[in-house]
Amino acid sequence: MSILSRRGFTLGALGAAGFTAACGNGIGSRRPETIDARVDTTLDYLFSNYPNTQSLAEKSNGMLIMPLVTEAGLGVGGGYGRGALRINNTTVDYYSATKGSIGLQIGAQQFAHVLFFMTENALSRFRRSSGWAAGADIEYVFKDTAENLRAETTTSTAPVIAVVFGQAGLLAGISLEGMKYTRIIP
Repeated sequence: MSILSRRGFTLGALGAAGFTAACGNGIGSRRPETIDARVDTTLDYLFSNYPNTQSLAEKSNGMLIMPLVTEAGLGVGGGYGRGALRINNTTVDYYSATKGSIGLQIGAQQFAHVLFFMTENALSRFRRSSGWAAGADIEYVFKDTAENLRAETTTSTAPVIAVVFGQAGLLAGISLEGMKYTRIIP
């Protein structure tokens, strides 16, 4: 094989690898549309089953909607999900949520959650961070039945309110503490 044909073969292989990598990075994929469709379905479910969340959404500066987070653990555990940040009902960014844990745990579960950013400062901090971890400044609301949210929750002064719903599976407790949200290109 001559040097010229080896060089041509190498450049062709590199080009094909680059094209394949671009396909894997979401270029030309329908992943954003899939995430948006799941977010729309999740919001429809949330607003129809928990009507007070509609006023919470109207008061918020933005919402991070995570349609499905899957957690599993057997001593060591982890969780993952993808969703979208919406401001004024428009998707502005996509995010992944990851979580790792260690300790006494066994089982698996899935759930949805929405983070309502109630102040402009909380939303700005979230968007500027390279990886935002859920912490003590979140007020949690957990629901697994179609009850109305308590009035004090929807009038809360917390900078971020997390509504967790749609739990399925068996793993003791749900906490977003330690959940890390990272901007992604789907």
